[in-house]
Amino acid sequence: MIICENINKEFGEPPQRVLNNISLTINSGEFVAISGRSGSGKSTLLYIISSLDLPSQGRCLIMGEDISKMPSDRIHEFRNLHVGFIFQFHYLLSELTALENILLPPRNLGKEGEYEARAFELLDLMSVTSVAHKTPSQMSGGEQQRVAIARALIMNPKYLFADEPTGNLDSENAQTVMKILKKVNKEEGTTVCLVTHEEDFSSMADREIYLVDGEISHR
Repeated sequence: MIICENINKEFGEPPQRVLNNISLTINSGEFVAISGRSGSGKSTLLYIISSLDLPSQGRCLIMGEDISKMPSDRIHEFRNLHVGFIFQFHYLLSELTALENILLPPRNLGKEGEYEARAFELLDLMSVTSVAHKTPSQMSGGEQQRVAIARALIMNPKYLFADEPTGNLDSENAQTVMKILKKVNKEEGTTVCLVTHEEDFSSMADREIYLVDGEISHR
C-alpha cells in the first residue's frame, strides 16, 4: 500500500509550488491512472510516490516505510527488489542485446543466472522473443518499449510506475503496451501507477487521480 499525507512539492527560488496538499492511498494490486493537463503535476507526483523524488513537505509511505527517512542504501535495495519503472523513452543500453538489457537489474545484484529463464518468459509475454539477441538499433519503437517493460518486470516488482509509456508509440503499439500493463496487474497482482494524458488509457485503470494545478480534482 502507498499512503501520501499532505504532500507539497516546490521547485526553484523563489519556491514555485507544483503539488499542493496531496493526500491519497493506493491499495496493493490496484491499477491507478494519474491524469491531467500538461503542467498539472502528474509526473512530479509519480516520482514522489515511486521514491524517485522527495516531497518538500508531507510524507509518503510505501509498505509502511517513510521514503524520506530511508538511508540511501535502503532506498536502492527497495527499488531493486520491489519497484519497476517505465518511462516515455525506453532507456535501453545501446550496446546490449534485448536479453542483456532485461537482465540488468538482477545483474546489478549478482543474480543474473537465476533470472535468465524469467527473462525469456517475459520476452514471450511481450511477443518480442525474436529480438532477444538484437540491440535496440535493430528493433522497432514498439519492440524497444516492450523490452523496457520486460526489464521493469524482471524482479517481479510489487509496484510498477509508468510515466507516459505510450507517448512515443503509434496507436497500435500503444494499445499493446496498455494491454500488457493490464495483464500484469490482473495476473501477477502488480500494483500499477500510470501517468497518462490519454482519456482512453486512463479509463482502463481501476481508478483515476485527476490533477488540476497540482491538486486532486474531484471532477
